[in-house]
Amino acid sequence: MQIANFYLEPASFAVDFDDIRYVRNLVFVVEQQIPSALEFDELDSECHHFLVRDVDFQPIATCRLSPEGKVGRMAVLNEWRGQGVGQSLLRAAIDKALNLGLASITANAQVSALGFYQKCGFALEGEVFDEAGIPHQASRLILQAREQTLRSLPSNRQLPVEPVRLEILESTLSATRQLIGAARRQIYIRSRDLDYALYGQKDIVEALKQFALSNRNASVQIIVQDPTSLRNQVHPVVELAQRLPSYFLIRVPDEAEDLQYASAFVINDSDGYLFRLLGNRYEGHWSPNLPARNRPLSEEFERVWQRSSACAEFRALSL
Repeated sequence: MQIANFYLEPASFAVDFDDIRYVRNLVFVVEQQIPSALEFDELDSECHHFLVRDVDFQPIATCRLSPEGKVGRMAVLNEWRGQGVGQSLLRAAIDKALNLGLASITANAQVSALGFYQKCGFALEGEVFDEAGIPHQASRLILQAREQTLRSLPSNRQLPVEPVRLEILESTLSATRQLIGAARRQIYIRSRDLDYALYGQKDIVEALKQFALSNRNASVQIIVQDPTSLRNQVHPVVELAQRLPSYFLIRVPDEAEDLQYASAFVINDSDGYLFRLLGNRYEGHWSPNLPARNRPLSEEFERVWQRSSACAEFRALSL
């Protein structure tokens, strides 16, 4: 399997508890015989969580990062081991720690997994010790600080709205229009090729145009993974971005992992989101106001945006 067959998703312990419990129960309670009472603790509600899902949206791996920067509860289902899932989880935890401004990240690793952590740059500390009947050793990775971009948050939050499933293009179009219309100053779009059936629709383009022109501080940031696919077509969003360059910013990822990202989403700064596990399909889920989903996607977008580049491809397009 290739990395495109799974998706890493920043998660909320409250919203995604069932999926997190499913993976950790299979790996730790069933496979490793750790008592359930030890596996789940009060720290869970304070941690940043990550989930990996397969193409059917089923959970296959998870881990957590404490506020102090300790990675824990790293669990990958047996059939998915050795395929880069654990490495993607650890990388997400490291990126989160960097965004939090932490100087280092630690892990009490099972002795059988020490090689994995050392390969990722962790240095071992202290002696081997027993935890839940399994030998562990402490390890630490020193982080190199990076500049962070602060995003504005809505001052008046409304009650969260439970997510609604999307299945067809029409419902995805309707949800996207609502997200654009509810945005205050910022809209973020991540897509492989700015799916023409969605972003080429006149009402979507008009909604983006009106959003930009109605607010001098408006900003639409777009990450496109495959700009070459737009060479032979006049894409109305790209055309709009070229006419209004002060409002639209488009970047292309530089790293292989980001280029292989299979999903797509659009979020706004009013806590709304729309997420599709596979960017070439329209099944997904959305909510006009759900911070527990919006915030992790915002952080994921920021992480990729920081290591992406402006693309001359769009300036070269014949419009």
